[in-house]
Amino acid sequence: MVNVRVLLFILILSTISACDRRDKQVALGSLERERIAHTATINEVVVGLPVAQGSTVRKGEVLVQLDDTFQKSQQLKAQAEVAQATANYDKLRKGAREEEIAAASANVAGAKATLLESEANYRRMQTMVKNNLASKANLDRALASRDSGIANLENAQEQLRELTSGTREEDIRFAKANLDAAKAVLAGENKRLADLTIRATRDGILDNLPWNLGERVTQGSPLAILLAGKAPYARVYIPEPYRVKVKIDDNLLVYVDGIDDPIMGHVRWVSNEPAFTPYYALNQEERARLMYLAEVQLPDSASNLPNGVPAQVELP
Repeated sequence: MVNVRVLLFILILSTISACDRRDKQVALGSLERERIAHTATINEVVVGLPVAQGSTVRKGEVLVQLDDTFQKSQQLKAQAEVAQATANYDKLRKGAREEEIAAASANVAGAKATLLESEANYRRMQTMVKNNLASKANLDRALASRDSGIANLENAQEQLRELTSGTREEDIRFAKANLDAAKAVLAGENKRLADLTIRATRDGILDNLPWNLGERVTQGSPLAILLAGKAPYARVYIPEPYRVKVKIDDNLLVYVDGIDDPIMGHVRWVSNEPAFTPYYALNQEERARLMYLAEVQLPDSASNLPNGVPAQVELP
């Protein structure tokens, strides 16, 4: 008889508690986390899946590794082009070497000696022609040899002047532009190489790995789905009459199915537009049935709660 009375008392209390919950106005929804899709930037083969689905990951942790053999060769090629452009730029900035200047000076000296010999031979031919000891053709050849010696000397002197004057400013700027272009290409190849190693961009839970080890992925397809954030948020719909009472950063109680005690959360976002139907097309009675989407963030202590669980937010 006593046990029957105890059971009846518990049943009455439960009924009162349930009625009290139903009397309160609540917004219905479910627990969610932000879904981050890490997509493939190129068609390559999956060669590594170091983290299992459902694992908690930290920002920067490797989730998927794609084959980078070809991209590494492209990176090495770009590095070689940068080295080549750097060497050419340094060469132009430093100018000619001492050995090159010495060789050009020797060419000038040799051209002078050849010119002196040609001039002496020409004067000798002039005297011999005047004394009828040589023909006019011999004099013409001596004159051409002297003129050629003058041209050779001027050419050698200009080459020496070019070496001693240094590189033109335009050539240096052109070489610098080539070097900058090569460095930009290398930076792009480095970025493409880094993109083949898929890393978590935020802390969270690895929800899904759509591709298997050894499969060739398609460009633009998701490689890893990450549920970001420590704790989920309640994604609920607020009835139109209560929209003006809910503001960002308000603290609201969240009831989660399977948990007896409510959890205090704060409103992080409320939609300014009603869902489904534009408000200006409805009368006053119909507008009361409009819903506004809202997100109520739970504290970090609720990080173990899964996604998709039904939740209710008690409205003020």
